[in-house]
Amino acid sequence: MSRRPPHRSQGLRRTLLGGACALLLAACTPTLVRDGAQPAARPFLPAFAVEGRLSATDGRNAASGRFEWVHDDEQDRLTLFSPLGQVVALLEGDPAGASLEAADGSRREAADVDALLPEALGVDLPAARLPRWIQAAPAADAEVRTLDDAGRPQLVFDQGWRIDYAGYADDTAAAAPQRLEISRGDARVRLIIDSWTALP
Repeated sequence: MSRRPPHRSQGLRRTLLGGACALLLAACTPTLVRDGAQPAARPFLPAFAVEGRLSATDGRNAASGRFEWVHDDEQDRLTLFSPLGQVVALLEGDPAGASLEAADGSRREAADVDALLPEALGVDLPAARLPRWIQAAPAADAEVRTLDDAGRPQLVFDQGWRIDYAGYADDTAAAAPQRLEISRGDARVRLIIDSWTALP
């Protein structure tokens, strides 16, 4: 029985090793372009009003209902409603501070919205990132892992959070998200967007 020449065996090992390294590097690449699609140019609204439905859980407690959020560079106003339409909480914030008013009339104040958002939603989301997440316009330092066929973000990782975009308002590249899920560990927030309004 003849033996394979050593140089061919070494070449095969180098080929396999090179292929394994290529696969490993591909697994570490933050942006994966699906089916040859290129990232779409995403609009970002600095001021907007959005309405929809949400459900939130920290792994132990869960809540659901409707929400209205008005945002611009200077202030935020987030109103949370029960499934029956009753106001559950009103969270307001501006450069001077933030306040949270509950349905029973009690009021809490803090230095910023981040300090009160966990009490309102039950999940400790980073308030400063939410305007970009809800528009599928991630910041430059976020990791866009996958794109859909229109080049829009489908899976994003940002500051330890996973943002899955399950649906957009239409098939155009600039369409606003309609369904998304934000999660980290046991914490999870699902949003269904019913309406968007760009503000001046």
